[in-house]
Amino acid sequence: MSRKAPADDFDPADDTAGVGVSKPKAWAAGVPGVTAALRQSYGQMGVRRTALTLLRVNQKQGFDCPGCAWPEDDHRHLAEFCENGAKAVAEEATTRRVTREFFARHSVADLAVRSDHWLGQQGRLTEPMILRAGSGHYEPVSWDEAFGLLASELNALDSPDEAVFYTSGRTSNEAAFAYQLFARAFGTNNLPDCSNMCHESSGSALVETIGIGKGSVLLEDLYQADLIFVVGQNPGTNHPRMLSALERAKRAGARIVAVNPLPEAGLMRFKNPQRASGVTGRGTGLADRFLQIRLNGDLALFQALNRLLLESDAPDALDRGFLDAHAHGFEAFRDHVLGLDWDTVLEATGLGRDEITATFGDVLAARRIVVCWAMGLTQHRNSVPTIREVVNFLLLRGNIGRPGAGVCPVRGHSNVQGDRTMGIYEKPAPAFLDALAREFSFEPPREHGLDTVEAIRAMRDGRARVFLGMGGNFVRATPDSAVTEAALRRCRLTAQVSTKLNRSHTVTGAQALILPTLGRTERDVQESGPQLVSVEDSMGMVHGSRGRLAPAAGHLLSEVAIVCRLARATLAGGEFGWEAMERDYDVIRDRISRVVPGFADYNVRVRRPGGFTLPHAPRDERRFPTATGKANLTVNALEVLRVPEGRLLLQTVRSHDQYNTTIYGLDDRYRGIRAGRRVIFVNPLDLAALGVADGAVVDLVSEWEDGVERRAPSFRVVSYPTARGCAAAYFPETNVLVPLDSTADVSNTPTSKSIVIRLE
Repeated sequence: MSRKAPADDFDPADDTAGVGVSKPKAWAAGVPGVTAALRQSYGQMGVRRTALTLLRVNQKQGFDCPGCAWPEDDHRHLAEFCENGAKAVAEEATTRRVTREFFARHSVADLAVRSDHWLGQQGRLTEPMILRAGSGHYEPVSWDEAFGLLASELNALDSPDEAVFYTSGRTSNEAAFAYQLFARAFGTNNLPDCSNMCHESSGSALVETIGIGKGSVLLEDLYQADLIFVVGQNPGTNHPRMLSALERAKRAGARIVAVNPLPEAGLMRFKNPQRASGVTGRGTGLADRFLQIRLNGDLALFQALNRLLLESDAPDALDRGFLDAHAHGFEAFRDHVLGLDWDTVLEATGLGRDEITATFGDVLAARRIVVCWAMGLTQHRNSVPTIREVVNFLLLRGNIGRPGAGVCPVRGHSNVQGDRTMGIYEKPAPAFLDALAREFSFEPPREHGLDTVEAIRAMRDGRARVFLGMGGNFVRATPDSAVTEAALRRCRLTAQVSTKLNRSHTVTGAQALILPTLGRTERDVQESGPQLVSVEDSMGMVHGSRGRLAPAAGHLLSEVAIVCRLARATLAGGEFGWEAMERDYDVIRDRISRVVPGFADYNVRVRRPGGFTLPHAPRDERRFPTATGKANLTVNALEVLRVPEGRLLLQTVRSHDQYNTTIYGLDDRYRGIRAGRRVIFVNPLDLAALGVADGAVVDLVSEWEDGVERRAPSFRVVSYPTARGCAAAYFPETNVLVPLDSTADVSNTPTSKSIVIRLE
């Protein structure tokens, strides 16, 4: 039975008038989490389709959740999904459809004033659409004409480097490999992706310090850990299945330290709906210690812990054997940290010295330590030095390459790490390009390409004129919204490979294409038969994904088919074998196995239940492939981020009713927000000092060194227990406040967690 899209002539206003505010929750999940998941699923899919679909999520012979990248245990529950995973599946497997009649009713101008929530709720895209130059409406177009137009525009460029090939983290390994191959066969390394805006800082810091830009822990390490730091991360909303892993670690004896400017319900207490105690009991208290740190204070905290380790007379405070055998740079690091000023630490962190010394007691009592982090660490100007300092902290006690210990950057979208492994990177390693050249008998470009921020600048300045987005919602994921939108409008052609309608379809070049694609939940049948795709989770596990639902429409192509057909329409000659790769994805995996280290026997290993683990030299053999051949201790200058009087330091965050830029609803249950998103959370003492009343409506105005006024209008003030001097508000609504040129050193990631604002 087909379910109609919601009425498309009415958009419930997401304004401040109807926002409800209640006391924040002190626990996460439980029966309300199950109820919310099923309510959303039934509304999008109906009862029968919900049961058939959700019972295959994250199963060994099922499909990978299109949400987060948290790994699965070898033993799977019958219902191996979380609330937000169920919402992600429901949005993709919805029976609502966006047809040619919809686009005939709604002009691009009309769609542009609708909310992100409304756009996403209209349903699945069903056929290719074109916005012709001078037209106000999208209209149907054949696949052949769409590929012909895109190929024509690409080949008309003065240089391949005038094209931008963007990728979202949900793209499969097979599609990502084919996509980067097409871009490089075309002649450019302009392959920006969503990593540039989230964990690029993690990769930059880890490559420098341990030689590989990925985390060093597996799930079993969490279960063996004595102490787990969860820093700058809200797993209750962003990676809810992580709560189950933390609960298991707690039951095995681990202590957990939560470090965050906001108290997050999921780290206080977890009611696991898979357990009777999570349904009828109090659940499990997770965080043994909550350090309510000031925004951008994490470098100071870990440097203080490192100084305490260096000064300690405890015989096992430092792992001297590990440091002597495996570490480089100890003396310079030691001399720098011993000069640390405690007053500066306390100012930077907002913590009391007693809190830091008590945490140090936890550290000394633990032999095996894991540090987990997410975008609360990666989106500051000093994010790379901060993560380097986290590595210093672990190296001092030998906590890399030891079971139950290591670095654990928790990635966001489900295959964002796999995309990078497959070559989606604007700065490819020479060894990767050499292997690509041998396999496909061509010379790939060697000059580094554009990352996300640089791509926006290039489009803004007229140096890039064609934009192709493989998934995602580029307009809403990127900083400095007004600048980004103006940049895209300067393009000759913008094209989006998408499953659903989003803001990026309303901000276009002179011409625009919508290329609808299959989702993870759907059957992918090519000439050789049913296909599987594969993904890599946040801990380097690669596994297969097999959709089972009928495609949302008969005109849909897979991402692999879209890439291969576009490549055939664009490129002349070469020994790439696009037809063979589209016909049978095993062909792609065979070629990956000869190009990407760790993927030998790919087609055999990916079909094993649970997949396989990629090698990781620091974890597996304490071998560090850095320039020095050892793990590098680093010197990281501590600079306190001081905010002028009358200003606040803003971090952008997700609501519980969203994933990345996808808005599932207008509630944030754990923070006590109902029916609205334009809210800003501010400490009550700061409100009193600013003379702003709880419930007042204000504009948020960011202040940066370029003197440009960036304004997000009409936000309701919510008195909330944030760290003093700090505030929080939801993205993408506040992306407009993030200056394009305010980026992290080394990684060039937008500083979305360090925005100086005033309330006006």
